[in-house]
Order: sequence, then C-alpha cells, then structure tokens
Amino acid sequence: MGELDAQREITTAKEAADDELVLAFGRLQGAANRLEYILGRRIEEECGISHLMYEVLLILGRAGEPGLSMRAIGQEQVLSTGGATRLVDRMEAAGLVRRVTDPDDRRGRLVHLTPLGEETVVRASRLHVENIRRYFLGPLPAAHRERFAEDLRVLSHAARDSLPLLP
Repeated sequence: MGELDAQREITTAKEAADDELVLAFGRLQGAANRLEYILGRRIEEECGISHLMYEVLLILGRAGEPGLSMRAIGQEQVLSTGGATRLVDRMEAAGLVRRVTDPDDRRGRLVHLTPLGEETVVRASRLHVENIRRYFLGPLPAAHRERFAEDLRVLSHAARDSLPLLP
C-alpha cells in the first residue's frame, strides 16, 4: 500500500502539514490555480475576455440552440443565479451573447451565442489549445497524458455530482 493509501491519524500541526494526501491535494490546487492564471491571462490579453466568460461561451457553444437558462449556466459554473446574471449582463453588453424568450416558458429567458460570441470562442479556443499543450501537457511525460486527462475527468464529474444544487 502506498503513502497516499495509508491511513494515519494526524496528531500534530507538523504531521498535518506533511501529510501526503494534504500535500497531494495542495499540489493539485496550486497547479490548477497557477495554470488558470497563466491560461486565463493569455485569453484576456489576446481576446479581451475573462477566463470565466470564455468558460460560459464554451458552455453555450456545447448547448447549441435555443440556449441555456441563467440557472443552468450558474450550476455549470458553480455561480449563484445573481452571479450568472451579472456575468451574462457584461457578456451581453460586449455583444457576445443575447437573451431570447424560452419557447417552452414565455416568462423564461435563454442565453445563446451571438455571431461575435461564436467568433470569439473559436479564436480564444485556438489560443487556449496552444497554451494547454505548452503549459499543461508539455511538462508531463507523454505516456501519462491520456491517463491523467481521464483521471481529471473522473475527479471533475465526482466533485460535480457531490455539489448541492445552487439556488
């Protein structure tokens, strides 16, 4: 059984700081934060949108027509409905998205990409893929890349499924 699988009781601050699971999760979090900063900064500099806006454009691109509700966007991005509304307001002002009446609920509104939003997400994605190759895959041994990507998918889905639905 490896260090990560071993169960030991933590009894001191030093043991807590040196615990292999605590260290492993800290490395994951640190890598994710640094990569998000590096990759997000490049998208912002080159395309004029935040990383969060880029993520919403991807979500809307994946959803296709007729679009998504604010609630669905918020749940997908772990934002409150109010947070999603403010973000979409900024994106709408920038011409990236527009709100339309929900064909299934005349009181509801759906958000979908504009042609500028489509163009922006394509341009940002081309840049993003280059940077992912450079900063995310580049440092990893080639033989580990596919397994690592699959492990991240499993972790992401498990964490998503454990989250409570946001109001």
